[in-house]
Amino acid sequence: MGRKNKLLERLQQRPKDFTWNELTTLLNSLGYKQAKPGKTGGSRRRFVHPTAATIILHKPHPKKILKMYIIDDILEILKQEEML
Repeated sequence: MGRKNKLLERLQQRPKDFTWNELTTLLNSLGYKQAKPGKTGGSRRRFVHPTAATIILHKPHPKKILKMYIIDDILEILKQEEML
């Protein structure tokens, strides 16, 4: 089982310690690219896919652990885009 599949499986388990780095690795493996933030973007990050919906998130800080509502939102988007 590859890293992508392991991260997908882990995300679906809705862990309380899923990190920002794990999410960006997973989204990159699914074909998303992080768009460069603008000068006034703050902690907002956009992940753009050639054929799927754009994902807009707030990068967690100071800790790198994602909140559960973000995990739920990501799971819903990936289900809608039939990536799960």
